[in-house]
Amino acid sequence: MNTKITSPEAESQRGHDLQCMEIWNGNRYVERDVASAGLQAWVFSQPYQSNRQGGDIHYLSLCVGGIVTRIVLADVAGHGDQVAQTSKELLNLLRKFMNTKKQDRLVAELNRHFTEIEAKEGFASAVVATYLSHKSTLLLTNAGHPRPLFYRGAYGRWEFLDLPTTDKGLGDNFPFGLDQSTRYEHFVLKIEPGDWLLLYTDAYTECCDKEEQLLGESGLLTLVQQIPRSLSVTEFGRELNRLMSENSCQWLNEDDTTLIAIQFTKERRTPGLFEKLTGYLKVVGRAVISR
Repeated sequence: MNTKITSPEAESQRGHDLQCMEIWNGNRYVERDVASAGLQAWVFSQPYQSNRQGGDIHYLSLCVGGIVTRIVLADVAGHGDQVAQTSKELLNLLRKFMNTKKQDRLVAELNRHFTEIEAKEGFASAVVATYLSHKSTLLLTNAGHPRPLFYRGAYGRWEFLDLPTTDKGLGDNFPFGLDQSTRYEHFVLKIEPGDWLLLYTDAYTECCDKEEQLLGESGLLTLVQQIPRSLSVTEFGRELNRLMSENSCQWLNEDDTTLIAIQFTKERRTPGLFEKLTGYLKVVGRAVISR
């Protein structure tokens, strides 16, 4: 969980800069800006019926060198204490792999973890993304989750990510926990400043509009296309939520709801010596404890 829990009003007013060797995560209400190397993100999450904890879990981390940002959004089966325990276990996995540039092993370990607890309804849909700021490259794996929306500035249009870079027929995108032998497809995207990525849970597509018609991907895309990209990432996310509420008065009351809106920038934050040293000391300390 987030190290410090504050009121929703306080959370919405404060931004956060990821530090080296930090994992910022939670499954409670949050509305907050999070900045990392080469990107600005806005995270919104609201548990079902305003419960204290929900089944949507988000993680953002930064490696010890300040160049690898990892973002995970998972929709976990279950609620309450069961999800809280799962969140802690996933946190340990993310910590184990937070300094690796590739995410294949992390994805395999996540699937193995949920497969082993399948008897306890241990499955989850998830999106795992890794941004390598020094290469301006995004790696993305989708495990049975709603398709991310991506805006490529060079083409000037929004599109759903559904064309993986693995050979056709060699990969699947099942939710974690269904089959330990699943080989997951992945995307490798070259990123330019001004590109956008939207990660979200199914509350954004499985709600009904005022005519009782399912909003679906096409309805979500229509709403997203109405929002000016000149807005800040925070303004963009809030405008999308306003449009969602305007089109479906029940969408926040039907399921856990999470959105991670990401705008890629040309800013490259260079961690200071003290921040890097602190990060390396964390790595050494954890290595000693694990022995």
